[in-house]
Amino acid sequence: MHNRIIHGIAGSFIIISLILAMYVNINWLWLAAFVGVNLFQSSLTQWCLLQNILNKLGVKNTGSGSCGV
Repeated sequence: MHNRIIHGIAGSFIIISLILAMYVNINWLWLAAFVGVNLFQSSLTQWCLLQNILNKLGVKNTGSGSCGV
């Protein structure tokens, strides 16, 4: 379940960031960069903050891996 939630949130943040960059201010691209850097960091360290947050919220993890990968 974490896998689907994490990918959904990351994808939503990137799409929202791109839309805001197009219509509001180009600096919203920093949000997309932040999401990308966090995904890259979690692939190297096997630690994901969002996964920890989901665990504390009581969301069951049906898969394995960091950040749903």
